[in-house]
Amino acid sequence: MKLVHNIGYFLREVANIINMNLLSNLLSVLGTGLILFLLGLVITGWNISSKVVETLQKEAEISAYFNETVTYNKAEEMIEYINSIDGVENARLVSETEAFSRMQDILGEEAKILELFDENPFEAYTEVRINLEEMDFVLNQISIMEGISYVRDNKAVLEQVQRLTRGLNMISYLVMIAVGITTLVIISHLIRQSIYNNKDQINTLRLLGAPDSFIGFPFLLSGILLTLTGGILATIFIVFLINMGYNQLTGALPFIPLPNRGTLLLKLSVLLPAISIFLGVLGSIFGLYKER
Repeated sequence: MKLVHNIGYFLREVANIINMNLLSNLLSVLGTGLILFLLGLVITGWNISSKVVETLQKEAEISAYFNETVTYNKAEEMIEYINSIDGVENARLVSETEAFSRMQDILGEEAKILELFDENPFEAYTEVRINLEEMDFVLNQISIMEGISYVRDNKAVLEQVQRLTRGLNMISYLVMIAVGITTLVIISHLIRQSIYNNKDQINTLRLLGAPDSFIGFPFLLSGILLTLTGGILATIFIVFLINMGYNQLTGALPFIPLPNRGTLLLKLSVLLPAISIFLGVLGSIFGLYKER
């Protein structure tokens, strides 16, 4: 209740603390905003890479080719068995005609080369959509099936994507740690400098019997205000950049699976200010503690 009763005094003190080192505080706001902007970029990249990997995992497929002795009815029976294997999402037969049509789509204008063949050069095969976590088990079960001559998979590519994602995650963690430490150092330094500049007033308040919590609260508020302002600036810039980037990517590279723009913007709009407030509180407390 005392804090609420004295809110006017605290706000005036916050204004005095900030105005006393206005240029230094403005630079700290810009620096904090830049740091949090970089954090926003990392979070955005993290979300996009996770979406890409998630999409690839859902679309993970292998192709199983039959021996020449396998009849159509036998192939249907084999596909029914493949669908019962743990880790198989769906298996279907791709006929010779469909395989030929797919290759035409892939070759585009170069599909004329297929006209040189007197007969359809493509064979029927089984297209199997799988759960990546069960890839090794599924590959082993299909490979040992009688009537299967060859199994083609994209395991190497998917493993490389997963390794890339793990690397991006590690970089993201390191950037978050760097952002936290840098912001704490900046804010704690500003608070300590403000306390030093106001030492005469602080000593007077102590002689009048004011508790440390009453004296330190305006410095805590000023630290939160500075980091929150930096967080808001970072949010504005990152929202502008994401909107511009989405407009360009969806037109130039429509095949890239991007996370929902609205969800991503909402997440960053909440997360960056929240992180800035959290770091402002910690930095201010650290600065006050050092000056006790």
